[in-house]
Amino acid sequence: MHKIEISPAVMDRVRASRGRTHMFDHLDPARTAHIIVDLPNGFMGAGATVEIPQAREIVPNVNRISAAVRAAGGLNIFIRYLIDDTAIVRWSTWFTCFATPERRKALNETFCRGCHGFELWPELEVQANDLIVDKTRFGAFVPGSSDLHDILQARGIDTLIITGTATNVCCESTARDAMQMNYKVVFVADGNATNTDAEHNATLNNMVRLFADVITAEELVEFLRSSSAAREAAEQTLLPKRLTGSAPRSADLLSGGRGGALRFVE
Repeated sequence: MHKIEISPAVMDRVRASRGRTHMFDHLDPARTAHIIVDLPNGFMGAGATVEIPQAREIVPNVNRISAAVRAAGGLNIFIRYLIDDTAIVRWSTWFTCFATPERRKALNETFCRGCHGFELWPELEVQANDLIVDKTRFGAFVPGSSDLHDILQARGIDTLIITGTATNVCCESTARDAMQMNYKVVFVADGNATNTDAEHNATLNNMVRLFADVITAEELVEFLRSSSAAREAAEQTLLPKRLTGSAPRSADLLSGGRGGALRFVE
């Protein structure tokens, strides 16, 4: 597992610009999606074409978050990296300039549809109500990369939890674009992985400064539980009072107070 380090200087700038360390007072589980980025065999297996050994270590946390999201009424979406003929043509700079012919051939044969490397890592707990979405760029929101944005909009999703690999490539690319497309983004410090601690922490510092809340899997799971409980309490409280006009604001009930707020990793 990565050794997580957030720069105190970065956190000082965060507090100076926001007035607090944390952006979101609550999550609405019904409007939240857990985006599991690029955990197929081609990144996960020992000796795989793009093996990231640290990614195997985050699988228990990813599964815990997935279970908590399901229990709270949210949505899990597993993202797979796909290389097809269209991507090779439309993203020719990547395929021709960033890899040798031998490396390019290996990538194509790993992440093509139907290839072993393209399929999700078997230790991931994927259930029937979860979605699987394929993308053809590092970022899932790049035009032409995937249908993720349309899927989320159709379901009224406004908050995304990002886990997966590589922290500083597909996960960061997806998170950056998501925030700029007006999604609230939670980036899980010990639910993402890449090749080195330095690369991982560089992304965490970027995320916390301008793009996302950065929290641990344990904190997130507990917050999902408390948010779900608060929502149930709100619904039970509102139901008998609707006819009297005395129902409290749902936002007050869902917030759960500052004590239950998401916390930054520091």
